[in-house]
Amino acid sequence: MTKKKFILGTRGSKLALWQSEHVASILQEKAGVEVELKIIKTQGDKILDVALSRIGDKGLFVKEIETALLECEADLAVHSSKDVPTQIPEGLTLGAFLKRVDPRDVLISKSGQGLDALPAGSVIGTSSLRRIAQILHRRPDLKIEDVRGNLDTRLRKMDDGLFDAIVLAAAGLDRMGWAEGITERIPSDVMLSAVGQGAIAVEVREGDEDMRELMTYLEDPATRAAVTAERALLRELEGGCQIPIGALGVLEDGVLKLDGMVAGLDGSRLIRDSITGAPEEADELGVRLADKLKKQGADEILAEVRAEIT
Repeated sequence: MTKKKFILGTRGSKLALWQSEHVASILQEKAGVEVELKIIKTQGDKILDVALSRIGDKGLFVKEIETALLECEADLAVHSSKDVPTQIPEGLTLGAFLKRVDPRDVLISKSGQGLDALPAGSVIGTSSLRRIAQILHRRPDLKIEDVRGNLDTRLRKMDDGLFDAIVLAAAGLDRMGWAEGITERIPSDVMLSAVGQGAIAVEVREGDEDMRELMTYLEDPATRAAVTAERALLRELEGGCQIPIGALGVLEDGVLKLDGMVAGLDGSRLIRDSITGAPEEADELGVRLADKLKKQGADEILAEVRAEIT
């Protein structure tokens, strides 16, 4: 290894800093290197008064950090995998995926009632089209209101009475130590996760031998196989982060199972299917499942979604 100090690019939210400090601590402990955090504000952090689906730009939470990597202002970047577009800029690569934690979505309600028990007309706060579609598919009698901001901001808005409940990712709450506030961990057969949800991705420059060595301390092969399959599905469906597509890969006993879902904005049309295979063919499994969903009408649904949000 040619140097002992590295710059880690990260967003400045509490969750992003927790994830980056977690990666830094592993590298400092296991590799004996010094890691300094560099906070970089992304476009997604700056635009807080517009629904993500209306901004229409992929990489909202990573572009500026990737620029810092390409310009050698940072040596590695830590992202929530679900924020990373399926197309990585030339010269960069996803060097490691850390072991995934709970990929599910959770409901936090003021009444302590779960999704199925909420009274008709209850107002749910979420900015995710994927979550909206699946909530309305299950409970078309609920009302959805957009909510943006970091985890603590969204929780505060519910406490202020703007919503009866909000839906968030389990991983963020677990990592921040806020899991005691969770009302329900929504089963995956009710709400399929965002691609990569619950997994931390580390992005580095291609050909950086120091980084190649350091990534071995972080990499979890099972998580890489699962997220690779999910990202291949998303890529083949040409879906961005703000399109109602869900996916979850799970590796058990040497078999990779991939579930995929595509839905219309109002939840009335929802297609879901699954596929299994070897982890070594993760990318191919994602492609094959995308083809299965397309044959069932996924392309038509997504075309309608894009027309509605543009």
